[in-house]
Amino acid sequence: QVQLAESGGGSVHPGDSLRLTCTASGFPGGLTLNYYGAGWFRQVPGKEREGIACMSEGDDQPYYPASVKGRFTISRDSAKNTMYLQMNNLKPEDTAIYYCTVGNLYRHCEGDFRNWGQGTQVTVSS
Repeated sequence: QVQLAESGGGSVHPGDSLRLTCTASGFPGGLTLNYYGAGWFRQVPGKEREGIACMSEGDDQPYYPASVKGRFTISRDSAKNTMYLQMNNLKPEDTAIYYCTVGNLYRHCEGDFRNWGQGTQVTVSS
């Protein structure tokens, strides 16, 4: 069973940066992270989970919605089965619980994602 664990969240001020890390394990058949679509989502209470950074197994151009494009960057190190979300110029509206996921990515951040981490809180306030 695939297991994902996020880390790196915290409380920061507007304009600060954070890097979230997602460590993956349990891929079947000895496969590694690069064989899967991967993504970062976030959720605030009362709202749906939002895909904010997603990349296909082929590492095509990642997708970012307008709300984070130019500020957030998704990357992965398949040798370590780890993916990252670099977040720069953070804004109060980025406050949310951030989750990583792997699965079949269809387009943008739409896909069949059945494996999720437990989430890490990011709070941006002055």
